[in-house]
Amino acid sequence: MNIILLSGGSGKRLWPLSNDVRSKQFLRLFKNEDGVYESMIQRVYRQIMSVDKDAKITIATSRSQVSAVKNQLHDKLSICVEPCRKDTFPAIALAASYLKDNLNALEDECIIVCPVDPYVEDNYYEAIGQLESLVAQKTANLTLMGIEPTYPNEKYGYILPEDLGHVSRVKKFKEKPSSQLAESYIRQGALWNSGVFAFRLGYLLEKAHNMIEFSDYWDLYKRYETLESISFDYAVVENEKSIQVMRYAGAWKDVGNWSMVAQTMKEMTKGKVILNEECINTQVINELNLPILCMGCKDMFIAASSDGILISDKTSSDNVKPFVEKMDSDISFAEKSWGTYSVLDMRPGSMTVKIEMQKGKRMKYHSHQCRNEIWTILSGKGRVIVDDAEQTVHPGDVVTILSGCRHAIIADEELSLIEIQVGSDIRKSDKKIYGQKEMGHGLSERIPALV
Repeated sequence: MNIILLSGGSGKRLWPLSNDVRSKQFLRLFKNEDGVYESMIQRVYRQIMSVDKDAKITIATSRSQVSAVKNQLHDKLSICVEPCRKDTFPAIALAASYLKDNLNALEDECIIVCPVDPYVEDNYYEAIGQLESLVAQKTANLTLMGIEPTYPNEKYGYILPEDLGHVSRVKKFKEKPSSQLAESYIRQGALWNSGVFAFRLGYLLEKAHNMIEFSDYWDLYKRYETLESISFDYAVVENEKSIQVMRYAGAWKDVGNWSMVAQTMKEMTKGKVILNEECINTQVINELNLPILCMGCKDMFIAASSDGILISDKTSSDNVKPFVEKMDSDISFAEKSWGTYSVLDMRPGSMTVKIEMQKGKRMKYHSHQCRNEIWTILSGKGRVIVDDAEQTVHPGDVVTILSGCRHAIIADEELSLIEIQVGSDIRKSDKKIYGQKEMGHGLSERIPALV
């Protein structure tokens, strides 16, 4: 299989655990067979590879989420980076061009587009594998996979097939109907639109060239900010005459809100949580290093992170997004390609951060013009590079980096440190990354991965 996984989202529906760089697909909320918590993106990757170990996977994601993808999946797949957030049609068009021009995919090859966040069993991806043979038959330009509904959900789009066969031509689409209309559609054999599309690569590239003026992937990348934000459904699916849908009758959950998380999680608590005996139907997720004690709570959902605390009855927990959109707060936790970054304290002119680095990982060689940094090593062993000079660091060591100095750190073991930033500008934008040609004294040859 050649799969494009769409990984987007603004991270507001599952606040305070999710944020702009840590959307729902990166939250480690579900245990695998070994009892280890994994995220949705890790679960999806594991399931695809268990069904097809030779599957080629490309993730289409925004620039802000690249570090989280690399942190959780390392270098196991390709990443197509969107220069800015657009809707699904520009994202799929860019990913299709990336496959052709960067990964040398053939235009007659079957491409399957899937969202990265459904909670499903392995047979879901076995069914997705069947789409490849349907595309090869060339009986339709576009093949969808529809989910057999379990109830009349008002928040999903519906596909109305021409008949009740396993594979059928599509008659029409209905977007988020009322509960009464949805019930009527289900009686007619309607399916939930799962956001799964399969097509020949050449078909999608032709559609993209008809709607966007560009020559190749690199040209499209440069023009990306000027593109119209439009969904793949509106731009392609609903205008396609030669279209078919395959039924899927297995379990399928769109874990897009707290009530669905509550239904999917197998535990009532995660983290330091105590529920007294009077608590009924209450679930708590605590990412803080402080205990949460709940007494007499009924039908509630509580989530706590360094970004905030949510306390809600379960019927109201799905409506957090409009309130979060009004908040003006900085992100306090992020996953990086090298580990995690947690803000401990922030005030005018300074910020204190805890950094946890994975063994063998390293920061890029960079500098800041408007701030100094002080690194205090808490645990582990590593190497610090400051202006091309290298020194080994151990627990208790303190390194001061003045503004303008080029610097990086390499984790030879799992490494934990406190970083204190002090200066007139501690924004993310005050950062310059150095390439190989800008390194001196043979540094790029000694430690090439700093580039």
